[in-house]
Amino acid sequence: MTTSGAPKRPSFKRSSPGKKSRLRTRRVAAGGREGEAEAEAAGTSALARALLPASVGLDAVPPVGRALPRDFFEVDALDLAPRLLGKLLRRDEVVLRITEVEAYRPNDSACHGRFGITARTAPVFGPGGHAYVYLCYGLHMMLNVVADIEGVGAAVLIRSCSPVSGLETIQRRRGQQTEKPILLTGPGKVGQALGLSTDWSNHPLYAPGGLEVLDGPEPESILVGPRVGIEYASPEHVAAPWRFAIAGTPWISAPKNTLRPRY
Repeated sequence: MTTSGAPKRPSFKRSSPGKKSRLRTRRVAAGGREGEAEAEAAGTSALARALLPASVGLDAVPPVGRALPRDFFEVDALDLAPRLLGKLLRRDEVVLRITEVEAYRPNDSACHGRFGITARTAPVFGPGGHAYVYLCYGLHMMLNVVADIEGVGAAVLIRSCSPVSGLETIQRRRGQQTEKPILLTGPGKVGQALGLSTDWSNHPLYAPGGLEVLDGPEPESILVGPRVGIEYASPEHVAAPWRFAIAGTPWISAPKNTLRPRY
């Protein structure tokens, strides 16, 4: 529940629509509807590979999976936060892979739940798996995934992502024609790339359509460290290692030097 940072910058390539079309045509001719479905899957996979930076590696490309069930989110925010790494956020043609998160819990002096239930914070106390979107500094739309059961007051901030599809839409919404991690490393950037407003608060992320959290492969290793920009909180909460990120990806916000291997 903080602001965004800025990091290192590898590059990635766009996909070729012509190549996808030729592939689909060959598959349809060979196998009818089954061939067309296989071609569509191959095209989606190729698009995801083209959009991810080469440094991430082809094995790391996540498939666009099913929407996660509601009970996936109904756990302590500290358990949910690392579980969200590698999962996918989808809105329209934009699909993002979650690469960095922060957990905010009950009785946490950095959590918005500390203010109690207000018009702004009511979604934090709602059912797990709903969105909590708030405006930070009058500029940044911050996306949080509500954790635990209704009434608890906990959430996970989506701090950084990497692009899987919809690059041109992401660039247009961000107002940046770049293919580097600065495009999505920071929670305000994620909210802008998804085109969010506070109207999305309380939206169920497990329901089809709109804004969804989809399944994706778990990362091989995870980094942990203290959360960012919460100097107003109590010392024990400032130091708490409740920030989580995928190890080995450049799509992480600053500061990176406070992150360490989880185990």
